[in-house]
Amino acid sequence: MRQHLVIVPLLVLASSPLQGQANPVLRQARDAYEALDFAQAISLASRALQRESLDRDDRIIANELLGFAYGALDSTRQAVDHFRELIFLDPDREPDVTRVSPRITSLYASALGQVLVIRRLEVDSVAFVANQGALPIRFQLSRPARAIVRVVGPDYDVVVDSQLVAGTGRFEWRAVNEIGDPVTPGDYQLIVTAIEAGNEFAAPMEIAVSHGVVDTIPHLTSLPGYSPLPETEIPPRNWRPLGISVLYGGLSAGAAVALENNDLGISNREILGVSALALITGFVMSVKKPEPRPVPANIRYNQLLREDLARQNADIARQNAERRRQTLLTVFPRSPQ
Repeated sequence: MRQHLVIVPLLVLASSPLQGQANPVLRQARDAYEALDFAQAISLASRALQRESLDRDDRIIANELLGFAYGALDSTRQAVDHFRELIFLDPDREPDVTRVSPRITSLYASALGQVLVIRRLEVDSVAFVANQGALPIRFQLSRPARAIVRVVGPDYDVVVDSQLVAGTGRFEWRAVNEIGDPVTPGDYQLIVTAIEAGNEFAAPMEIAVSHGVVDTIPHLTSLPGYSPLPETEIPPRNWRPLGISVLYGGLSAGAAVALENNDLGISNREILGVSALALITGFVMSVKKPEPRPVPANIRYNQLLREDLARQNADIARQNAERRRQTLLTVFPRSPQ
């Protein structure tokens, strides 16, 4: 009865180690495990490993089942041994801490501390200009060791970096050859190798490289924040001609009064006619729209603006000439087949 009090909580908290395996013996082992017959589950899973032709996925499942079953029976050494085999086969596979009992988690952690493996090898899809960027490579080591990153591809075999890593490692691959030219487009293999004393573990990843064209910079049609100023302006209306014509009209009217005796032979009608003509002429000249006149300060400002715009466009043209000689590299991981 005491044994059941220990086993039942363990099974409830543990995620099922078998999901969809094809081998019939492993299916029987799973059924025995789920029926709490751990001894039978161990017997069947061990027989499958020893006598059956298991592929990698079924070997992972068999070792995971044995680790869980031995852990349920408090067989620490056997559980750790099979968890070690599981870690070698699939370093990223581990019990779900939210569903697995602390004992299973502890046994798995103990096994992980006894082996040297590379875990969580990750490469993002990136695009960058050759010699101006790099592909980030991230991974974790189960134990401190020297990590060597190597890339192999078409006419290419280069050690990217080599350094001591404890825990998380991060390297960068610039995707150029020894003279700085971008690598040939195609498929490459990224290999991370961890070496510690006599232990060695390698993790490969397939990646692909493609070439593209670097975008050019559009030329400027104006400078942000600056606008041309009008180079001419309409002066205000000039009422001086009208004032002068009024003055002359008044003088003419006074002259008409003074010359009423007609001794000079000039009639008032003629004098008044001249006055009216002067007034009309002055009025027309005053209300006429003035001709535009140049504004020297605005003309100089616009000239400086055009010169600055021309300089910036010339600089853009030089940059675009350089960009047309560059190569845009896109590097991305290949999905496993």
